[in-house]
Amino acid sequence: MKSPRKIALITIGVIAIIGFSGGIFAMHQQSKATKQPRIVATTYAVVQIADRLKLPLVGVPTTSNKMPARYKAATRIGNPMSPSAEKIASLHPTAIYSVTTLKDQFGKSFKQQHLTPHFLNLTSVADLKQTVQKMGKHYHRQTESRQAVAQINQTIKQARRTSNGHAKPRVLVLMGLPGAGYMVETNQSYIGDLVRLAGGQNVFTSKSQEVIQPSNEAIKKANPQVILRLEHAMPKMVTAQFNSEFKTNTVWRQTAAVKSQRVYDLQEPDFDATANMHASTALKRISNWLYPRG
Repeated sequence: MKSPRKIALITIGVIAIIGFSGGIFAMHQQSKATKQPRIVATTYAVVQIADRLKLPLVGVPTTSNKMPARYKAATRIGNPMSPSAEKIASLHPTAIYSVTTLKDQFGKSFKQQHLTPHFLNLTSVADLKQTVQKMGKHYHRQTESRQAVAQINQTIKQARRTSNGHAKPRVLVLMGLPGAGYMVETNQSYIGDLVRLAGGQNVFTSKSQEVIQPSNEAIKKANPQVILRLEHAMPKMVTAQFNSEFKTNTVWRQTAAVKSQRVYDLQEPDFDATANMHASTALKRISNWLYPRG
């Protein structure tokens, strides 16, 4: 029979071991917490990428688009064009993501708050895939990123099969500007890239410019067979502007697209000025418009 002294020593030893193990566990949990990224997404396109990769976000843009359930509690940091540097700074972010097309919008206020955003290139579908792969690797979400890229690649293959053996239709892409008419999107734009992947021929090309100023003479000469009207910002206003323009400007009635009723309106969430995780759906829709069945 063990003496009371031995029993006491054994009990103290067990308590010490449990306490030590608990301390290690607590330290491990604290270490995990400190490594948890605090990411701010300033555009809805970045939110979509984060959601697909199952990344946590502490800040998201103020938008009318439906926010994924996992980000319902995230802080709204303002419009993508002019997010609040003060709100973002208060979140103590480990990373802030925007897109290259908005780089000029981030000025003094961000420098004053010592914030350095990362600008993701989402100009084309290839850029989107590369960005998803890089972020997947950086945040250890390679499985999710591979699945996302595979889905896009599958849609591209299907679009190529659909267009194979057919003459490329001439396509005009217009980007509506709320209260300020419209611009023409070239092959360098995201929608222009979707047109290329779908097997269309953009009637306006450029070596470097994504958008150019249109002219009635050039549009008449190009005589597009399909017209795509991007209405990603304030769609109700922009759609009304386009309808008025197409009704009053006689140049449109002379185009093959209007004559054959092949004018299509592109709106969020499937379509935007930059590439996003709706790229597969967007490509499928453009492919169907360019090569309708039956």
